[in-house]
Amino acid sequence: MKFFRYGWLSLESILANKLRSLLTMLGVIIGVAAVLITLGIGAGASASITADIESQGTNLLTVNATGGATTLTLGDAAALHNATLHPELESVVPEYSAQATLVAGDNSSLSQVAGVTPDYAVVRNLEIERGRFLNEAENETQATVAVLGATLATDLFGTRDVLGRDLRIGGQPATVIGVLKESGGAGFGGNDSRAFVPLSTAQGRLFAAPRYRGDLTVTGLSLGVTDSALMDQAESRVEETLRLRHSLNAGDDNDFSIFNQASLLDIAGSITTTLSVFLGSIGAVSLLVGGIGIMNIMLVAVTERTKEIGLRRAVGARDRDILLQFLIEALMLCLLGGAIGAGLSFGLGALVGNIPGFPFQVVITGQALALALGVSSASGLVFGLYPALRATRLDPIEALRYE
Repeated sequence: MKFFRYGWLSLESILANKLRSLLTMLGVIIGVAAVLITLGIGAGASASITADIESQGTNLLTVNATGGATTLTLGDAAALHNATLHPELESVVPEYSAQATLVAGDNSSLSQVAGVTPDYAVVRNLEIERGRFLNEAENETQATVAVLGATLATDLFGTRDVLGRDLRIGGQPATVIGVLKESGGAGFGGNDSRAFVPLSTAQGRLFAAPRYRGDLTVTGLSLGVTDSALMDQAESRVEETLRLRHSLNAGDDNDFSIFNQASLLDIAGSITTTLSVFLGSIGAVSLLVGGIGIMNIMLVAVTERTKEIGLRRAVGARDRDILLQFLIEALMLCLLGGAIGAGLSFGLGALVGNIPGFPFQVVITGQALALALGVSSASGLVFGLYPALRATRLDPIEALRYE
């Protein structure tokens, strides 16, 4: 009951000195807004990076040749695709990629051209905006067809409506049969600026892929794993098979690298968590400054209301009543400041998220909101305690004589 009564008294005191109260709360307002915005930026960046990685497939192992080696072959792909030896792999997709100049009319672009099989679209979660992806018949006949990334299609033709249009890839004529949806994943080897052709076309007509031990070489393999829980096991078994096929001794380094997509999610999560904590700590400094400002103003309030305190003590108010009154007033200032700061942060977050070209949305989570308001309330209690204790130590007689 006393809490509500002193709450109304505190609110009346705050409203009686609106400008001073607003200036007092300013530090808390800025602090809460800073904490929420910085944590929101960290959460938004984390969500964007995670979505970008997951768009490439989470149950994915990528094998690439290293150190200029040309030892990965279609034979390796066939061995890994053996369900008896590797039941944990549901798909094995070879790829032969190289840089080439693409020309359409007066426009040209030096881009990566990836020779792949039709399963590549499934393993890599590619989405088609127009047309279709490559099919097996085109791979068998070395067809001169291409699927373009969204950005590449626009760069070459000025539009994405390019089905049936002709272009040249490394001097070879080709026809566009599909355009991918924009993924925005350039930071992780995204596909917006890549072109895709049948694997046989890339190995034979475009890049003249060399052979190794009688098999055509590839630059990489995309391996779809049946279950995310089997990622580490699959990686170990793939490494074992490739080392045996490449006749590597126990002391020899791998002439290939295996990249675990799931591990990238863990790394990205760790980095963004550290970033969020760092940014949140910077914002928390503003809350500390705001708390000190509240303590100063409350000390002034105790001095201004010395006679009021003396009168309350004279009519029977106890020390805990005086203490509770000033603590609640400090807490009320922090809560109001926190609420205003939270509203400001949501407004700024929406404004920033609507800036053209901004890479991600500012995500203010319920946990971040609870943390910011909790810390601001705690600062009100901590920094309001000394002024409240000082109020309880005033001598009633001296307080009544105070002018």
